[in-house]
Parts: sequence; C-alpha cells; structure tokens
Amino acid sequence: MTEEGKPRGRYPKGAERREQIVRTATDVFATDGFEGTALKRVAELVGIREATLFHYFRGKQELLTEVLTERDRRSLEAMEATEPGLSLMVRSAARNLTEPGLTALYVVASATAHDPEHASHEYFRERYATGVLALRKEIEQQQVAGEVRTDVPPDVLARLVVAISDGLQLQWLYDKNVDYPAELSQFIEILMRPSG
Repeated sequence: MTEEGKPRGRYPKGAERREQIVRTATDVFATDGFEGTALKRVAELVGIREATLFHYFRGKQELLTEVLTERDRRSLEAMEATEPGLSLMVRSAARNLTEPGLTALYVVASATAHDPEHASHEYFRERYATGVLALRKEIEQQQVAGEVRTDVPPDVLARLVVAISDGLQLQWLYDKNVDYPAELSQFIEILMRPSG
C-alpha cells in the first residue's frame, strides 16, 4: 500500500506499467519458463531493474498469478471462446504444447497454491470451480439429449475430465512423447460414451 492507502501500481501510469509487465512476463515465460533469469529478462524488456518489478506487485507469486490470468485471457481470445467446455479443453491442451513455460508455471503453481494464504489460491479455487461448473452444465445437456452416459453424475464426470487433463499435462512436461491433446480427447470419448 502507498501512503495514501492505494494498492501498488494503481495510479494510471502505475497500472499501465503493471499491465506492460504482465504482458511481457507472459511472453517471456511462455518460451523461457519462469525460473532462473526470466524475471531479469522481463525487467530488461520493460526497461526497469528487476527489483523495481515488485514495486508493482506484492511479490513474485502475485506476478505469477497475474501471468496465469493473462494466459487464460489470451487462450480464450485465441480460441474465440467465452467459457470452458469439453471441446475447448482439447483445443486448449493443444495450445498449451506451444507454451511449455506457461504450462509448467500452471502445474507448479496449482500444486503449491492449496494453502488459502497463497497468492494464487483464489485464482485456482475459482478456476476449478468455474471450469467444473461449465463442464457439468454441458454434460447435463448431453445426458438429457442421450449423447452421454447417465450412470455417472455430471459433476463427477466433469471433475474426472479436469483431473485427467491436469494429469496428462503434468506427464507431458516430463515426456514430450505424451500426446496430451489426443489422449485427453480419447479419454473424454471413452468416459462420456453412453452406457448400455
């Protein structure tokens, strides 16, 4: 907080600089990852010292959360989508393969943000809740239409899809031979197949 009680980087010029840092960090992390000298590179590209980055954020975790939010925004924009869905998940998986640094950031942050005090906790809690809800609604509609199995509740199916997606994403980070999008698509097809 500043002396006037306003959050950091909330003045017009500060907000502009903050957005520039987030956009630049998203670009750098997408290809270079977020470890090592990545923050130094972001600061150089923005034209400030690395220590100055955190004049605009409460700490590294807040910056990383903002980068993840920007990643989501760009992904939805690129796919011309407004909310999560089964087909969007597969398309998003394919996009993740082109941004290994951001994919790694997502996996690491999601694994460490379980503590409610963590800067990314609310981001992930909201992201999972929103994603599962959207998938559940889509699955319910498909169940009514007879296109999807009805012997498993839609919320359970939705959570399974999210869990498999995250698990395949993690495995892909270790082994680039894992065809994350194709295997996710195949799992969804098998999981959703009507029973009987």
